[in-house]
Amino acid sequence: MTEPVRIPADVDMHDRVLGPLTARQLGILAAAGAALYLVWLATRAFLPIPLFVAFAVPVGAASAMLTLGKRDGVPLDKLLIAAIRQRIAPRHRVAAPEGVRPAPAWLTANADQGAGRRGPASEAEPVSPSALRLPAEAVTETGVVDLGPDGLAVVAVASTVNFALRTPAEQEALVASFGRYLHSLTAPVQVLVRTERLDLSAQIAELRERAGGLPHPALEAAAVEHADYLVQLGQESDLLRRQVLLVLRETLAAAGPPDGLGGPGALAALQGRRNRTPGQADAAARRAAESRLVRRLTEAVELLSPAGITVTPLDAGQATAVLASACNPDSLLPPSAGLAGADEVITTASDLAGDDAARWRADARAEDEPAWGEDDWDYGDERGEQF
Repeated sequence: MTEPVRIPADVDMHDRVLGPLTARQLGILAAAGAALYLVWLATRAFLPIPLFVAFAVPVGAASAMLTLGKRDGVPLDKLLIAAIRQRIAPRHRVAAPEGVRPAPAWLTANADQGAGRRGPASEAEPVSPSALRLPAEAVTETGVVDLGPDGLAVVAVASTVNFALRTPAEQEALVASFGRYLHSLTAPVQVLVRTERLDLSAQIAELRERAGGLPHPALEAAAVEHADYLVQLGQESDLLRRQVLLVLRETLAAAGPPDGLGGPGALAALQGRRNRTPGQADAAARRAAESRLVRRLTEAVELLSPAGITVTPLDAGQATAVLASACNPDSLLPPSAGLAGADEVITTASDLAGDDAARWRADARAEDEPAWGEDDWDYGDERGEQF
């Protein structure tokens, strides 16, 4: 008979090897102590002990703070490494999959002449762009995200369930259904909860547009009042909405024999990493990975449906919009699949060109005509205020 095994809540917690210190913390403190000891051996012949102590105490305190300190749950040594990487990383990146080409000679000559006229005091930092490498290389027509040599991924949106309003028996059934899905996993799955700004302008405009066609004046007044309430609500607070995404990922190489936890073994992972090439994989491997993604997505839909969770895969446009909003989460422009890509040429249809030309000519004639009686009228808004 099997017995339940208690799993700690923080599964990412590192093991402690000496008191409260982990192996990483112990290594940092040991390295700092060894460095101070070597400095003392090299300077003890001519450096007085008080001066060495005055030097060693701040260094030891900084090492202890760097080892034991945290900021927002992240150790300070990792933050220091991230800051160093950010400092030495290129400041300017451009979307150039084929590589950054050097600027033409006429452009660099003009830039050098302009810098010489401005003088050395106003000389700006030279810009040396580097290629922007994104994890996602493309999105296929079926909505599969191409990760290049790292494999393929598919994104699906999952509905939510109000767990608190269910009875204890229903809650146990929901937990059992979700547990069956977790036990069926043989590859990593990411559950992403996104928060984005909510724009109610379309709903407000639709309410005001349809208010006049309601059969009763009271209904019309209620619709207008609700539209005003939505406007006031958007002005007084930041409206947010949450979206739950289910991300499935598959490598191009088939998984080897699983380990005890259900994932690929260590030998299979090492072989896959050694055999990974930077070039494009063959079409057969991509088709096999895509078929595995489809199978896993079908299993997720079937196993989560008894829990009341509806899993809907995103198409190409929706997946592109999700990736765009993830790269620029607080943009004023809403993400749209209709935006042109970096390598696409923007053209104007021929039938629209004539209409645009006629509109421009009409605007030009309107600007040439005198505005008679321009100041003879008082204009007011709906409240009767004059302006």
